[in-house]
Amino acid sequence: MLTYPRVQRRKLSSTLLYRASIFTLITVSLVKIFVTTSALSTPTPMASKVSSKGASSSSINTLYIHWFRHGDLRIHDNPALIHTIKVANTHSKTSSSECYRILPIFFFDPRFVGGDSSKTPFGTIKCGPRRAKFLIESVKNLRENLSKLGSGLVVYLGKPEEFFETLNTRGNPIAVKIACQEEVASEEKQVVSSVEEILGNRYGLGSPSASVTQVWGSTLYNLHDLPFGGSVKNMPDTFTPFRTKVEKNCAIEKPLPPPSKNQLQSTITTAELKIIICKDNCSLDYLPTLKDLGYSCSDALEEDPRGVLSFKGGESAALARVQEYIWDKDMLKVYFDTRNGMLGPDYSSKFSPWLAHGCLSPRYVAEQCSKYESQRVANKSTYWLVFELLWRDFFKFLALKHGNSIFFLNGSVGSSNSRPWRYDRKYFDAWKEGKTGYPLVDANMRELKATGFMSNRGRQNVCSFLALDMNSDWRYGAYFFEQELLDYDVYSNWGNWASGAGVMGGRLNRFNIVKQSKDYDFDGDYVRHWLPELKKVPLSLIHEPWKMSLQDQDIYGVKLGIDYPFPIVRPSSFSRHNDASNSYGSKKNSTKNIPKEDERMIGGKKEMKSLPKGSYRFH
Repeated sequence: MLTYPRVQRRKLSSTLLYRASIFTLITVSLVKIFVTTSALSTPTPMASKVSSKGASSSSINTLYIHWFRHGDLRIHDNPALIHTIKVANTHSKTSSSECYRILPIFFFDPRFVGGDSSKTPFGTIKCGPRRAKFLIESVKNLRENLSKLGSGLVVYLGKPEEFFETLNTRGNPIAVKIACQEEVASEEKQVVSSVEEILGNRYGLGSPSASVTQVWGSTLYNLHDLPFGGSVKNMPDTFTPFRTKVEKNCAIEKPLPPPSKNQLQSTITTAELKIIICKDNCSLDYLPTLKDLGYSCSDALEEDPRGVLSFKGGESAALARVQEYIWDKDMLKVYFDTRNGMLGPDYSSKFSPWLAHGCLSPRYVAEQCSKYESQRVANKSTYWLVFELLWRDFFKFLALKHGNSIFFLNGSVGSSNSRPWRYDRKYFDAWKEGKTGYPLVDANMRELKATGFMSNRGRQNVCSFLALDMNSDWRYGAYFFEQELLDYDVYSNWGNWASGAGVMGGRLNRFNIVKQSKDYDFDGDYVRHWLPELKKVPLSLIHEPWKMSLQDQDIYGVKLGIDYPFPIVRPSSFSRHNDASNSYGSKKNSTKNIPKEDERMIGGKKEMKSLPKGSYRFH
């Protein structure tokens, strides 16, 4: 038996006056379209209600639109999609005159993906070309998987509210029921509100003929299961007490199976769709190119061979990676020991790009971990991958609790944070281009720029360096990550940056960059991989190249200040005012104040200190 998640039905709201005009969508000819039986599918109950002479004007009563969003591009364990199917079928069975159609659709919204159309106040774009390419691949694969079920996917290049605004209003009125995954960030919520306003204008406020239902579905644990007195307002602002209480009191729901072939069908063709909306950028076979989305030809970047993995968008690639990492390569049993690596395809799962786009369900990953524990081995590593998924939950729930404050300079702590943040274009450019003079920071930033990916360990270090050592306005870093990351997720990205900058409460972790370099790139292989100018520098100097004498520079073929920069700041004694005296690329600036590193190592590896193993369970 399938179980269905709790859903949130939102009443149509608008500041506009009630309009009595009825929103009519489809002509009699379109009615005939919707009831046509697909060549790819078997006859449906709806088809039996249509006479051999064609559909009557009252044959189609309801159009169920399933709105796929950026975070649920899959058919497995998709609560919103299952909700759409359940509601459509229930209505059909309870009304002998009910005739319905399910219409899946995805919007390439120019506010979220594109060139100049998605510019931020910080000079970046919301989605760089590399992630846009991954998104296109993901939507293409979603359409392929839906077609195997006898369905299809309409793709529209434009804003969702424009689609509903320009729907053909000729013919008899029908009800429009929209379902989508619920998101809690302000911009995503505003899009839904705009759609509700359009429907309210056309149908009348509160009309039962139009609704938008949002379904919770992107987290490991369900929102309504949280043990915080029925509200996220009571949840802790730090992870450890959140994790302890959730693991003790909550269970993960089993992932939902994908729909069967007779549950989801769409027979509308590209030509027929034009009756609804006469636009070239909306059809069952349309898929935009990078150029269509506003990227230049030079943005179509070739894959860098130095990257850790070849990431291809889509649910099929996501499931293949899960199979490869957990089962074929048997890497789950050592995940805890390898997860802080930075070089190679399998030091971590690399599931994050697919999780961020909703090509992969976190509950499915947890279920695979549970199966692995029962069939092969259960240890700290097998638990720790689920532990990392819980971090994703934490940041989404935290965003729901604190709202827009996660995007503010002083975060949720507000005025209690008195640090004088600043922004220096030259210093920020050095950081984002990987030219700070600190090899670990520079290597990670160059990997990000070249591939769209960076290890978790790298992200923590470059965040700490920008926000705490450079004392820079951390939002510039968060926005840059939003532009560049393949696995950008609004909640995890902004939650991690705000936490790293110390503006979300809790303990502030200032990373000692040189110590981190020695602990996590013990042999210097990662630095040399991404900084070829340092490839001949020996291990004793690879993480502190500023210590090279002029003779060393001649021997190792690198001139400081020419081939590789002097450090732009002192990480541990850097003045909060970031004055020029702290840039020590000159003889008068000594390096003697750079702190000595704690090199306590075990067998060439840092002794791991972390939380004890926890637990998880399924309903």
